[in-house]
Amino acid sequence: MTSSRFEAEVVSTDYMLRLAASDLGRSYKSMVRGQLGLRPGSRVLDVGCGPGADLPDYAELVGPSGAVVGVDHDDTAVEAARKRTLHLPQVQVHIGDGHRLNEADESFDAAHTDRVLQHVFDPAEVLAEVARVLRPGGAAAFAEPDWETLVVDHPEPRLSTAYTRYVTEFQVRNARIGRQLAGFANDAGLAVRTIIPITTVFDDAGAADKVLGLHRVTRRAIEHEVMTPDEGQRWLDHLSGAQTFFAAVSLFVVCAVKPSTTVGSRTRTKS
Repeated sequence: MTSSRFEAEVVSTDYMLRLAASDLGRSYKSMVRGQLGLRPGSRVLDVGCGPGADLPDYAELVGPSGAVVGVDHDDTAVEAARKRTLHLPQVQVHIGDGHRLNEADESFDAAHTDRVLQHVFDPAEVLAEVARVLRPGGAAAFAEPDWETLVVDHPEPRLSTAYTRYVTEFQVRNARIGRQLAGFANDAGLAVRTIIPITTVFDDAGAADKVLGLHRVTRRAIEHEVMTPDEGQRWLDHLSGAQTFFAAVSLFVVCAVKPSTTVGSRTRTKS
């Protein structure tokens, strides 16, 4: 991220693979694959593929006659994805920028992003690029959280509010992307078919920390003076020691198609 207001979010490849392997990850990723309608011979693009957590599943669905292309801006992630898919000749992974994809117009049957648009400089531009490379009738699925839905139970509610405010105002560039996805997709000329809300509930502080980074983010909130050191310590002490833990956040999956005719620069459905 280039703006000084937002911290550079370095997401480890191990974390991304753990999340994909979790009950939550397996559940919504399976649903996304179903929405994309992949079959033998399909060509699918994964923008912001990270370490390639989804690429083997896509490869299995499209088979040896299909093609799976993963794109990511991070060298380490691309290398990890390549190693993960060495045994899959139908998979190609390369470094690229979602704002300016190198892929040809109308060259894919399906496209996918997962928790990527929350971090990019211009989500609308990325979705416009996705629409460009989709063939008419091609499917797209975008999965993003809306971080203002994050709630954490605490006896001092203002600390919970401060934590969420830090995440939305400093930690994540496009923190409200979940609610904006459908509008961006429509503006890109895609026809939204389905919007699926998925609310994840955590009842274990340790599990929540692995996904939400409670300790790491709290330290950053203190550094940015959103919490005082004493408030941050009280917040963490309670979360670690509470007999009952509760936190929740919502993810939104927007599924869309590229209509079969175009008028001007926008894609339109036949009348």
